[in-house]
Amino acid sequence: MRAAPGDVVRSLIFYPVFYFGSIFYVVAAALLLAAGSPRFRRAVVEWSHYHRLCAELILRITVVIEGDAPRGGYFYAIKHESFFEAIDLPWLLPEPVVFAKAGLMAIPLWGYAANSFGVVGVERQAGASALRAMLTAARRLTANGRPLAIFPEGTRVIHGSEVPLQAGFAGLYKLIAMPVIPVAVNSGPLYHRLWKRRGTITLRFGEPIPAGLPRDRVEAQVHAAINALNA
Repeated sequence: MRAAPGDVVRSLIFYPVFYFGSIFYVVAAALLLAAGSPRFRRAVVEWSHYHRLCAELILRITVVIEGDAPRGGYFYAIKHESFFEAIDLPWLLPEPVVFAKAGLMAIPLWGYAANSFGVVGVERQAGASALRAMLTAARRLTANGRPLAIFPEGTRVIHGSEVPLQAGFAGLYKLIAMPVIPVAVNSGPLYHRLWKRRGTITLRFGEPIPAGLPRDRVEAQVHAAINALNA
């Protein structure tokens, strides 16, 4: 389906406003990080908020939140259809500790900043020592109540598709021993394209799934919940 003329115009405005505006937040975050200020993380959160405002005011995307996001020690498993939810995550949750592809941590400057914010690199073929290091980092970062977040499918998927969860999710769930909050997202049709479309993106928080369930059971429950907006 072709983008409407209005979508093209709004996208052409969105790109320079968001990306050039992001320079301010990048510089502010870099200065605060260099100074060792804990306010560095706040700059990242405000950048995420700036993105949300650009999406709402320029792209005419309405963001609807359904369900509750409880505070404290929860492990959020989030559907991944576009960059929208990845950029929105620091605003959606209170300074989340995020599990992400280890390759991202090798990007110059970005990797350093991500590590400082609380992004934990995940090696898909991680050995026991690497897994222990990941868990140590996650537990240290969440000691003051920060939530954990992961995109359990491992990468962005096309809206409507139901791909299996990556094996790493079940392993982390077992070892971290925290209840899971599944989050369904339907951003793909609007945001995962060059010309972004106006409309509504829904983020639906599911019911908490307790810690300690067998792998097949927790995977089935999370898989069903994060795909609840596929229609």
